[in-house]
Amino acid sequence: MNDTFFTHFLITSLASSVMMLLILMVKKGLSKHIAIRWQYNLELLFFVVLATPFIPASLLSFINISDWLFSGLHLEQPAAASAKAIAEGGTQALNDTNWLQDFTISVGRASPGYIAPLLMLIWLTGITVFIIVTFVCNRHLRLVMESVKSVEDGELATLFRQCKAELDLNKDILLGTSILVKSPVTIGIFKTHIILPAEIMKTSSARDVRYVLLHELMHCKNKDLPVNYGMCIFQIVYWFNPLVYLAFKEMRLDREMACDSSVLKRLPKEHHIEYGKTLLKFIHELSHPAALSFATDMGGSRQQMKKRVEGIASFQADSRLLKVKSVCVFALTGFLILSQIPAISALAFYDDGKYRFGADNVVYEDLSSFFDGFEGCFVLYDPEADLYTIHNKEKSVTRVSPASTYKIYSALIALETGVISADRSVQEWNGADYPYDAWNKDQDLMTAMQDSVSWYFQTIDTQVGMKELDSWFTQLSYGNHNLSGGITDYWMDSTLLISPVEQVELLTDFYQNDTLFKTEHVNTLKDIIRLSEKDGAVLSGKTGTGSVNGNVINGWFIGYVENNGHTSIFAANIQGEDNAGGSAAVQITLAILKDKHIY
Repeated sequence: MNDTFFTHFLITSLASSVMMLLILMVKKGLSKHIAIRWQYNLELLFFVVLATPFIPASLLSFINISDWLFSGLHLEQPAAASAKAIAEGGTQALNDTNWLQDFTISVGRASPGYIAPLLMLIWLTGITVFIIVTFVCNRHLRLVMESVKSVEDGELATLFRQCKAELDLNKDILLGTSILVKSPVTIGIFKTHIILPAEIMKTSSARDVRYVLLHELMHCKNKDLPVNYGMCIFQIVYWFNPLVYLAFKEMRLDREMACDSSVLKRLPKEHHIEYGKTLLKFIHELSHPAALSFATDMGGSRQQMKKRVEGIASFQADSRLLKVKSVCVFALTGFLILSQIPAISALAFYDDGKYRFGADNVVYEDLSSFFDGFEGCFVLYDPEADLYTIHNKEKSVTRVSPASTYKIYSALIALETGVISADRSVQEWNGADYPYDAWNKDQDLMTAMQDSVSWYFQTIDTQVGMKELDSWFTQLSYGNHNLSGGITDYWMDSTLLISPVEQVELLTDFYQNDTLFKTEHVNTLKDIIRLSEKDGAVLSGKTGTGSVNGNVINGWFIGYVENNGHTSIFAANIQGEDNAGGSAAVQITLAILKDKHIY
């Protein structure tokens, strides 16, 4: 787990808190319209919300309700004008050396790089401490288990079997007594024990013992023990979030009240008061269960016990109308929560940073001698042979910022949506003083691509709009297609990430006109990204450079070579602390292509 995940985890925990508050508000506001059992079921949605950051993004796609509802809608794609104007000027890019230069703007990172790792270390330390505390809290349970005297014969054992039969409970549950417990305790998921306090049981009537057994067995029937373990785990993971403790405190009370309700439904009405008196009889002896205890017991704070007794005194069987309303409230709340999961999930915009590349037609080759100290990779694809040649398997599927290589697709989307056209692509310079003279003037698509004019593509992206861009990048499966970094910055060492293998796959579709875009728009871009010609071979492509705090740390060169009907498609990426830019990636690529007699 890295600090990127942790940063998003913290953000997600805030969103999760909002969703938990929503659940509590629904429960409180509609409590008269929700049966107590369904109030408890509603709180089980806490688990869904808190588990969201750890659900793989690939699984989230199956529960993206918004996609289900709107999957039938299609984008309307207005036709663009003819590509003639740009196509005629396309050859001007050949042999122009501007594409060898690093045209980029450094991205500032104001927060020190050590803050996120430091916070993550504090979080992990807290988890470690709370795990230790949990084991200490549950150490008493181990001592209790060692002191248990099994009850297998006699009146108590007979009563226990009768209660199990009354609840139609076939699970193998062991009954015992211990001098170390003050209130009945149920513990164990796979091997469940119900442990009664030895001293109290000696002075209790068979009626009281029966009510106690029914209550504890009902916990087993309702699967409350696994839920209790889940609460402990989430409290450890979210130890820094007080709302989690408050929510689970409420949930524990509702669990006991739901258990009381389930028992009362099986008792004659005249026995309800007796059941409540049993709780009152034990109120001075019942313990207050620890928040991190793996066991369930009948105890709680005096305020909680008072509320339970009041619930027993006013108990009425659920009417059919109440049941229907309860189900409807639960279903609507559940639908709302599930529909928001992809939006609040940290892993919806962060995964392990790897592309799942499962092709078998791959040859891995050591080309490290070409990289001259840079950490990087090279991916080459031969469409005719359907064969990949890859240097550095790990890096070839590692997603990084695309930098200016994304501009190919920014231009295609702008053409496809009619924001620009082949003969109407000029954007006016806003007068800002940019670090490159070539940027300080009006630009059309040709000059903007040739000189990698970032403000031009930021302008057309803004005109396309974030919603439309997000839809296109998602349909293209462009890397992680995460544009949450902002409409002007998502591609500059921000949230949008793509691997070299994915770059080659997308370029292959682009070259073969097998994309979402019209052929005329693809051909327009093909003419624009033609870079140079040598001995009948034509090189096309786009560089990209990522600069953070003045250091050039990310260099790309993607493209293809056409030579006598044979095409080779490539992507090179390099990483470093400085000087690892697009121009260095170009030099490495050209050396490899020359060595392979491709260009």
